[in-house]
Amino acid sequence: MENFHIDGSTYIPRIDFNAETGVLEIEGESYHEYTTEFFGPIFSWLEDYLEESGKEITMNFKMSYFNTSSSRRFLEILTLLEEYQNNKEGQVVVNWYYEENDVDMLESGEEYADDVELTFNLLPY
Repeated sequence: MENFHIDGSTYIPRIDFNAETGVLEIEGESYHEYTTEFFGPIFSWLEDYLEESGKEITMNFKMSYFNTSSSRRFLEILTLLEEYQNNKEGQVVVNWYYEENDVDMLESGEEYADDVELTFNLLPY
């Protein structure tokens, strides 16, 4: 399976999903107006990637800002990973990186950690 990559820019996060290593990364800012269209190919790739059971996956989020619409898509990604872990014998670890003084981003990570049953690391930088 091919890797998936989108270069980040203003409004758009950098996406780097490595099919060989199982490291999935989303980094930057996400306040794209058309999140359904933007995240569509991401979900398609993830659904294909998650067909095979038993993978070890590390999901790295290192966001500096995201809007409400993007937040919903992130929760959908985490829910997909949770379903994979529960139903396909996968192991998923989520690393939520936040700037040390960014209380909002820390609280967002805490909320996501409460919403899904995954190993969830809150990591200041």
